[in-house]
Amino acid sequence: MHGESVKLGAEFFRRDVLEVAPELVGKVIVSRIGSSEVRVRIAETEAYRGEEDTACHAHKGRTKRTEVLYMQSGTVYVYLCYGMHWLMNIVTGDEGSPQAVLLRAGIGCDGPAKLTKALGVTGDENRVSITDSPKIWIEDDGMTCQYHTDTRVGIGYATKEYRDKKWRFILDLND
Repeated sequence: MHGESVKLGAEFFRRDVLEVAPELVGKVIVSRIGSSEVRVRIAETEAYRGEEDTACHAHKGRTKRTEVLYMQSGTVYVYLCYGMHWLMNIVTGDEGSPQAVLLRAGIGCDGPAKLTKALGVTGDENRVSITDSPKIWIEDDGMTCQYHTDTRVGIGYATKEYRDKKWRFILDLND
């Protein structure tokens, strides 16, 4: 049984990514980017945590591309992967401390590119606030869920220490 949906506010995202990423599993992302409303339950997230995390885009510091990771929590970070797929992250924690949650999958959207495509997310949403935007936000409908952890995907360039971290959070669908 699900309760009334509550939009997640700035305070939800103003915490460490290792708290926010698992708590986003099971929440509902809502998009009004296109001509209709799309709602997808988040099934998988990954945490990227600071310049010390060799898998994090901010590992080499501030650049034009990574500046968004240093912005206010709740800021959307969208980037193009392999020159063709938009991937969506949400900045967490304190401003100036780069960390973000990658939205890796939704129910019915098995992969980050399929999720952003279903939501209509493109580079136009980069730097938008997930807490203030009238076009995209995340709701908590009261659903409780279980999840398990695993290593992150597609980070072969990272050091072994960071490749081995179980910072991927995956919804258990057999509750």
